[in-house]
Amino acid sequence: MPLDYEMLMRLPHREIRHVYTKRDTILYALGVGAANEDPLDSSELRYVYEEGLEALPTMAVVLAYPGFWQKEPQYKLDWTRIVHGEQAIQIHRPLPCEGEVHGIVTVDEIFDKGAEKGALLYWRRELYDGPTGDHLATIRQGSFLRGDGGFGGTSEGAPVPLPLPDRAPDCSIVLPTRRDQALIYRLSGDYNPLHADPQVARAAGFERPILHGLCTFGVLGRALLRAVEVPPGGVERMEGRFSSPVYPGETIRADFWLDGKSVQFRGVSVERQTIIFNNGLAGLR
Repeated sequence: MPLDYEMLMRLPHREIRHVYTKRDTILYALGVGAANEDPLDSSELRYVYEEGLEALPTMAVVLAYPGFWQKEPQYKLDWTRIVHGEQAIQIHRPLPCEGEVHGIVTVDEIFDKGAEKGALLYWRRELYDGPTGDHLATIRQGSFLRGDGGFGGTSEGAPVPLPLPDRAPDCSIVLPTRRDQALIYRLSGDYNPLHADPQVARAAGFERPILHGLCTFGVLGRALLRAVEVPPGGVERMEGRFSSPVYPGETIRADFWLDGKSVQFRGVSVERQTIIFNNGLAGLR
């Protein structure tokens, strides 16, 4: 059944309040592999040790997270065929390591690719500091609704990715993931069984549970900080497209093209020589 465009676009704002602690900040960092290679590395220890703790900028994706709201029955979406297509964050202020945040979720637009090709749903979460009201971050996500195309909408105006430069990258950062990486990352709030249950993963067409896309995003965020040698507060935005899943235990190579405060990048599974994140773009302060 085609999706109800008018109903989805008229949805009221969804508001979420989220109280988190330094423990949650540390757990997120461990979930994206911080200090995995060397627990004595001070550049990584600052994300996992409460003394002098700093929050990774990509942690914005798990704060005031609404969960897999597209699965809720009132929306009548074919949720079993929804995949994470794109992710973007814009950091307006450095994220606190603990506190209360307020998130406001809205649907931005839905593009119709056709009955055989599906639809693209773009939604946004504005994140504010609870006590002060300061605007902390804007989180945008693109969901690929593989079973909900052909509802009579337009495909015009859908975002077009920025192509990567046609030359060798300026630098590459190689980061391993643990075989239990997804089991750690899910403790930050994404309990989709696809990332833990072998039977669910096989039913979805994967040989075993896959890594969360947002975990991959966090690993690439750590690589970005290393490549440009800036503190977490030096990252203003980061975005790109997921192109292939990662299996926990694989090695991720992040390739970077540097142009002042603008950085383009991609992620590659070293073992499979497969691009897993493409058309990446980051902005620095």
